[in-house]
Amino acid sequence: MRHFEQQLELLRQRLLEMGALVESAIFRSVSMLIDRDPAQAERVRHDEDRINRLEIEIDELATSLLALDQPVAIDLRLITAAIKINTDLERMGDLAVNITGWALDSLGRASMKSPVDIPQMAQRAQSMVHSALDAFVHRDAELARAVLTADDAVDGMRDAIYSTLIEVMEKDSAAVRPAVALMFVAHNLERIADHATNLAEDVLFLLEGVDVRHHSEVRG
Repeated sequence: MRHFEQQLELLRQRLLEMGALVESAIFRSVSMLIDRDPAQAERVRHDEDRINRLEIEIDELATSLLALDQPVAIDLRLITAAIKINTDLERMGDLAVNITGWALDSLGRASMKSPVDIPQMAQRAQSMVHSALDAFVHRDAELARAVLTADDAVDGMRDAIYSTLIEVMEKDSAAVRPAVALMFVAHNLERIADHATNLAEDVLFLLEGVDVRHHSEVRG
């Protein structure tokens, strides 16, 4: 039993390490766009390599725990949630790389004063990721539910950014390419928020054994 508990703790630690790397990658990818700093790209790629290695390690660890120890109840839910969280974290890492790609594209073009608040949207998405991970660490169901409700605000920000950028492109053809880059950044940030929502749903499944996909429990 002691070995099983040690392996469960290792699983938690690896998930938190992966989560910290994902948060860093999101922050650096957006900072690269805002500060026009190409040096951040190498760090994001480095983080992505480590994220990918952790995904494999976590999958192997979780599979081993399921196959060899046949856990039940809360331990089984923890391992099941860990597998889902692992997948969402890896995808968020990919999305941060996508943002970096669009940032690199924009660096080779004339700078455009941004008519939209990408940093604010990025901060909201990062906050959702951080809160979902905190809810996992501290077993905080209410914090997980707060992440679910925050998703609507990020969706609204994405829609507002799209609307503003479409108006900009209609008025100035020279702004099309940088505006498209910003739209794709907003799209990737919205997808990051969606994956943070998935994390929060997994935490609620872990703690309460309830399925709140589509937020039926929260929104009524």
